[in-house]
Amino acid sequence: MNSPQEVLKELEKRSSPEAKAKQEYFGIRNVTNYGLTVPQLRSLAKEIGKNHDLALNLWKTGVHEARHLAIFIADPKKVTEKLMEQWLKDFDAWSIVDNACGTLFDKHPLAFERAIEWTKRKKEYEKRAGFSMMAELAVHDKKSEDKKFEQFFPYIIAESNDERNFVKKAINWALRQIGKRNERLCKNAIAVAKQIQLKNDAASKWIASDALRELKKYQREGKIKKIGMK
Repeated sequence: MNSPQEVLKELEKRSSPEAKAKQEYFGIRNVTNYGLTVPQLRSLAKEIGKNHDLALNLWKTGVHEARHLAIFIADPKKVTEKLMEQWLKDFDAWSIVDNACGTLFDKHPLAFERAIEWTKRKKEYEKRAGFSMMAELAVHDKKSEDKKFEQFFPYIIAESNDERNFVKKAINWALRQIGKRNERLCKNAIAVAKQIQLKNDAASKWIASDALRELKKYQREGKIKKIGMK
């Protein structure tokens, strides 16, 4: 499979009405899709292998699963700031946002800077990308010092009153994942959640209460690493 047309034919062959219905249930709507599951897409991506040029062409099709494949087979070393911005503006589903941020964008040298910048965007999926990137970095970046993640806290606080579903869930996700890195960040994330709670709007209260519940549970169960990196 070396052309977008061949890949699209394969996607159609493997399509499932049941999976399409499940995607819609989980908020993936108003997109052109075939209804393949993530395991199916990962399997197909392995068959294709890394192919950056094909990835660029698959993205241009606008097909939901083709864009997931584009993310999986793209070469992270060839992802430029320009490409990130182009794809960012095309985001049309939360799953595409999270896959792009967690598979490609978080490997870019400017990932921390872009995460902050995107939280200031107005469009729902572009803004989600900023907080999704924070969450993905918190999970995947094992070497960065705590202060690199602490710089995210003011932006999490500032935007916590955004009531849009895919934004507030990403803010909550970022806060929880940062807090799970180690005990020092956990204590700081809990303090941030309490500060957010004081804003007293519906979105902030939900973000804070959910984060506090999970982080305190992790503390009680001893799941948080004791050592932090200042």
